[in-house]
Amino acid sequence: MAFALLTPNPTPRFICRAVTSHSSTSQSSLAFDATSIKRAAQLAEKSAGITAPHPNFGCVIAANAADGERLVVGEGYLYGQGTTPAEVQAVEAAGELCRGATAYLNMEPTHCLVDQTAVSALIQAGVTRVVIGIRHPLQHLRGKAVQAFVNEGLVVDVLGEDLRCKIFEESFKSCLLVNAPLLYRASCRVPFSVLKYAMTLDGKIAASTGHASWISSKMSRNHVFELRGRSDAVIVGGNTVRRDNPRLTARHGGGHLPLRIVMSTSLDLPDSANLWDVDDAPTLVATQRGARRSFQKLLASKGVEVVEFDILNASVVMDYLYDRGCLSVLWECGGTLAASAISSGVIHKVHAFVAPKIIGGKDAPSPVGELGMVEMSQALELLDVQYEQIGPDMLVSGFLHPIPDLNPMIPSTRETIGIDPSVSPYETNIISFYKTWDPHGAFSNFALSPIQILDENADVFTWPTVEHYYQAQKFVGLDNLAAKKCIEGIKNAKSPEEAARIGRKTQKQQPDLVRPDWESVKIEVMYRALRCKFSSYPNLSSLLLSTVGSVLVETSPHDLFWGGGRDGEGLNYLGRLLMRLRTELMAEQNGSEVLR
Repeated sequence: MAFALLTPNPTPRFICRAVTSHSSTSQSSLAFDATSIKRAAQLAEKSAGITAPHPNFGCVIAANAADGERLVVGEGYLYGQGTTPAEVQAVEAAGELCRGATAYLNMEPTHCLVDQTAVSALIQAGVTRVVIGIRHPLQHLRGKAVQAFVNEGLVVDVLGEDLRCKIFEESFKSCLLVNAPLLYRASCRVPFSVLKYAMTLDGKIAASTGHASWISSKMSRNHVFELRGRSDAVIVGGNTVRRDNPRLTARHGGGHLPLRIVMSTSLDLPDSANLWDVDDAPTLVATQRGARRSFQKLLASKGVEVVEFDILNASVVMDYLYDRGCLSVLWECGGTLAASAISSGVIHKVHAFVAPKIIGGKDAPSPVGELGMVEMSQALELLDVQYEQIGPDMLVSGFLHPIPDLNPMIPSTRETIGIDPSVSPYETNIISFYKTWDPHGAFSNFALSPIQILDENADVFTWPTVEHYYQAQKFVGLDNLAAKKCIEGIKNAKSPEEAARIGRKTQKQQPDLVRPDWESVKIEVMYRALRCKFSSYPNLSSLLLSTVGSVLVETSPHDLFWGGGRDGEGLNYLGRLLMRLRTELMAEQNGSEVLR
């Protein structure tokens, strides 16, 4: 097996010897543990392509039957950021059978001051043992849940640490693969990047004329739609836009739609292109600073986002997408840009669809351009190579860079200061947040903190997140069946991402359904929801009060109203509202202390 881990320690993690804490455990019991962890990893991937990429969590709860056999009694998986944790779903499914049961988690759950839901659910349900595939890769969460379980007297076994038998090797691999994007992001500080291309048997991605429709079969192209749905963004170059005029949509009738990105230094692009239609999916054009200002204005008038860079290359775009919160990026570019991205070291995995066709042509393009290699010994070899027959085609996939093991752990601030005394944690008083899994992600309007506020019928309704409430309020007060249907759709949305998608799309395509005073009231609508959220959860208000003296910035690089923007050009109204709320909570706290 070619599977590899990125670790400085050459000692294999899994060896054929007894586990450290369960040397008397039977092989059948170990096999059940391995199977259950693998099942948790499979569950964790169930939302792929439906919601935006996020940390993937799956949970399996198994109890002992009367005959001594172990039976699965509950399962769950995280549907999207801001939705019910996998552990809570599994506990609800298992009910009283949780008492004395074992919980299997593909990854250590989130556990911090403001989010202890997953850990508390297992503890309160009576689970006595937890088996974890991998520790959480994010430094501010790594080891926190494990310690919480141990403090409550639960037995905790982590693969590769407490369970080191070779039988767990495939299960451990499954846990790494399902959260590969998060592992790469945490370790390498770039999004996980996949290069995809289709080529003929003689290595051509088009005929000499440039014609390329279609090299691969319809079954392979459907597989590509699935890959897009699993990505935050899809990248092509200017040549692809000019030659193929692609749409780059997921085409699965709903679910997650990735950001479509065109990289073009000169902006020598057509005035009309499928990618300039942003009704169904957003488009961003990355270019060099100062390139074709008039064309930039044309793109902006069509709703296309334009981002300028001092020097445009694969590395700076990936840095930008990292700051934008992306976990996974799919490259569907031509050979020139593919070679540049590979040379920059930003491509981590390759998906090559090989069709049983021969086109020939000395000038026919190949999938990867010049890499500067002159000997076969310099060729890049893929790791963990997989082969899959898709219709008449063969999909060959593998990693250019091994999946990070994150062992040893990323140094903490205290450890960093010990290494370099010149580093000070007190140099800045800015606290940023964006994704719900960030250290202060609980501040996000997408974070799972249900709030009870009156709905459009003046009835108390439990909104799953602040974002659900905010989007629904756009259409309140109108005696219109379509507006009421939209509100119901937002109420029933399974994730804040889907609620936002419904609200934004309706607002854009049917502006007559939006309440006429929306622009003047939307800030107070958001504040009302935030106030309810932080007043309902003492741990959240404590976290907010702990930031006194710091500027709070919502770092969304594309929402210039609620976020701070890429270079601080955004209005940051979400951060402003939180600071306003913080001031009011401080005054209330001081007033109550005076009354005492």
